[in-house]
Amino acid sequence: MNKEKKIIYICVTALLVVCGLLAGGASLFLNHPLKNSPKEFLYIDNDDTADSVFVKMEKQLHAQSLNGLRLLAKWRSYSQSVKTGAYRFSPEENTWQIFTRLRNGNQTPVRLTINGVRTMDRLARQVSRQIMADSCSIAQILADSTYLTSMGYNATTLPALFIPNTYEVYWNMSPQDFMKRMKREHERFWTSQRKEQARKIGLSEIEVATLASIVDEETAYKKEMPMVAGLYINRLRRGIPLQADPTVKFSMKNFGLRRILFKHLQTDSPYNTYKYAGLPPGPIRIPTIVALESVLYYTAHDYIYMCAKEDFSGSHNFARTLSEHNNNAKRYQRALNHRKIY
Repeated sequence: MNKEKKIIYICVTALLVVCGLLAGGASLFLNHPLKNSPKEFLYIDNDDTADSVFVKMEKQLHAQSLNGLRLLAKWRSYSQSVKTGAYRFSPEENTWQIFTRLRNGNQTPVRLTINGVRTMDRLARQVSRQIMADSCSIAQILADSTYLTSMGYNATTLPALFIPNTYEVYWNMSPQDFMKRMKREHERFWTSQRKEQARKIGLSEIEVATLASIVDEETAYKKEMPMVAGLYINRLRRGIPLQADPTVKFSMKNFGLRRILFKHLQTDSPYNTYKYAGLPPGPIRIPTIVALESVLYYTAHDYIYMCAKEDFSGSHNFARTLSEHNNNAKRYQRALNHRKIY
């Protein structure tokens, strides 16, 4: 073999080796390891390592081959920069794209649903099931008086901050970020139009939320809420105590109480609207948007009494006079007795 042929042979061999390496690299880095994976989230916690991330991918996302990811992780020192978050990958994403997202922390937003819960402890537990922060850290910030003051609230008015809805957030948001997001959503809800409407009826934002929380507890019928709101506004304007049973339950922290008796009405609490006139110090739960709107745009009427209907439908009989109300109350009490609810 002459010198020229030898050079050609070496070049061809080298080219074949390079092509083989490129083909091997392509198979490792351009494959689709999650092509059979259901659209589930990969949750990466604070204590996760590169190895535990890959184990989660294999077990939870049914990854078929992670050799390329492991090589990239070693090459790019991923173990030193594991980023928390929730990640959802499409079957079309290849190994290189998946690794780039993980290393850069390009996570997928998750849905956070806030419901009209009755206590901040329940809110902490509800939120902790949807983001990375644990319930203790969330409860701690909800009880931090200094922090709440900086937000413009206190322990009694805090439920007025939250607007029940479903939001897109990042799973690894801190409790502080959660509170800031809730403040922004509160400000977004309270438009200039709603603020003006609250001013027209003579209530502050917190007072609207407080009355709305009572309306929420009084009736589950959305169509009836503006009627109930109108009744309580009539009482407020006439200086008549609200005498709302849900405030008695809240003052006793007994939300399962099915029948309010005279002894319950003696509970000495600023939330007991049988004992103290006007609105309680703050909401007795996180009010729903429907209830907030029902207070702002209440139905104008002259009713000042209401009583649950004896058919236990959850709706109410409304009355203008005490005698009419007493008749409604007697029918309801007979129904309670008939069902042996004492």
